[in-house]
Amino acid sequence: MQFDDDLTACAGLVERGDPDRFAAAMAAPAPARAVLFPLYAFNLEVARAPWVTQETMIAEMRLQWWRDALEEIREGGTVRRHEVVTPLAGVLDAEGAALLDRLVGARRWDIYKDAFEDAAHFTRYIEETSGHLVLAAGRALGGLPEQVALDAGYASGLAQFLRAVPDLEAQGRVPLVDGRLDAVAALARGGLERLARVRASGVRNPALLACWQAGPLLRQAAREPGRVAAGALQLSEFRRRAGLMAAALRGRI
Repeated sequence: MQFDDDLTACAGLVERGDPDRFAAAMAAPAPARAVLFPLYAFNLEVARAPWVTQETMIAEMRLQWWRDALEEIREGGTVRRHEVVTPLAGVLDAEGAALLDRLVGARRWDIYKDAFEDAAHFTRYIEETSGHLVLAAGRALGGLPEQVALDAGYASGLAQFLRAVPDLEAQGRVPLVDGRLDAVAALARGGLERLARVRASGVRNPALLACWQAGPLLRQAAREPGRVAAGALQLSEFRRRAGLMAAALRGRI
């Protein structure tokens, strides 16, 4: 796939709105970028949809628009013309479109202020948002086992969700099923266990590069869970850059 105007637009969207995934895509081999940028631009647009309006009906309609576009891709017929949807259709098969449809469905939680029902609901949300994105990317690129993708996506999604906890609470949300320090530490350790399975697999795939910060962030949360509520779960710019460079050189996280 050549970098046409649509792919360039996708790259620009990701660069402005999701600089970490932009950096990960740029660290991937050039052919992989043509797959990753449409997926990451899609994810960015879907993640934004529930937050750009206070009207729940409008937010639902925005998400439904993306579900309708994915259904067109899944059916293999005519797909609507759009700077993200058009190149996305070029990298997804029917199963990939179905995975991303479940991602969009999970994002409905972001529209409302209901707490997660239980720990299983929380895990499913992280897996279907972050995990399904990694899985769809791995499917499009080839060579990424499903469980490895879901484990890596869960670990990365959990790390980023923990970073977002203070902002979510400021907006009246109840982001954690159990916000006690020992429970937060246990949650982080669970993410690290899944990340350890990814590393033990020895799999190398460009779809994993976007998960490069998961380990250091989750180790922080496991050691010092108070960082989560304080909004202090973060890496220095040097550590971020060095970590991504090392992951790119190894070909794995």
